[in-house]
Amino acid sequence: MAVLEIKNLHVSTEDGTEIVRGVDLAVSPGEVHAVMGPNGSGKSTLAYALMGHPAYEITEGDILLDGESILELDADERAQRGLFLAFQYPHAVPGVTVASFLRSAVNAIRKARAGGEDDPVKVADFRKEVQAAMETLKVPKEMAGRYLNEGFSGGEKKRVEILQMAMLKPRIAILDETDSGLDIDALRIVAEGVKRLVGPDMGAVVITHYQRILNYIEPEFVHVFVGGGIVVEGGPELAHKLEAEGYEAFVPDPVGGSV
Repeated sequence: MAVLEIKNLHVSTEDGTEIVRGVDLAVSPGEVHAVMGPNGSGKSTLAYALMGHPAYEITEGDILLDGESILELDADERAQRGLFLAFQYPHAVPGVTVASFLRSAVNAIRKARAGGEDDPVKVADFRKEVQAAMETLKVPKEMAGRYLNEGFSGGEKKRVEILQMAMLKPRIAILDETDSGLDIDALRIVAEGVKRLVGPDMGAVVITHYQRILNYIEPEFVHVFVGGGIVVEGGPELAHKLEAEGYEAFVPDPVGGSV
């Protein structure tokens, strides 16, 4: 059984505008699913809805994690159950260092998995693990003492997002436009970090416009997302076709035909 199951999901904004229209998707550990589509197609709305963003209302359908609905869970509870979202534009958190943020997040998940009992990670163990992860992901060690995302470049922000993923060890990671704003070197480092983490204990949903990140993280499944829904599905060859031909063939003509 898939860890994450999305069933006939419909999502609207606060003003009632429907953005996501009947999405079905199942993701298991070890799998990489690429969700590809043009700007404005609703891909980021899908990502936020999966994590329980309060600005989006699920009007129909369900989201299951290990066979149980998570619609009534807040974002932090979904994270504790094993969902993770890497943002397209990570926010800065002045006054909170990267190391402090990571340790708090790790301890929150440990507490949840211990049935609500405090189970803090030992400082020495945490330091050893975070330093190893930073070395693997090529995150400079001095960044641990900097305020989270404050003054960070685009590449630094995305590397720290993947560092969070490495430390929190989610079961399903959702990567929303992780390749946005990255140069070639940063893209490769971030993508290789994700590739190392996907395995028997973790699956990933990679949301992107472009095929370029998929040069480093080859998906087993590609889903073309247009007009709020999945219109075509296939294997990695579909991503190459999209890169060569674009999305025009999948975008419906406006009412009255093209001009």
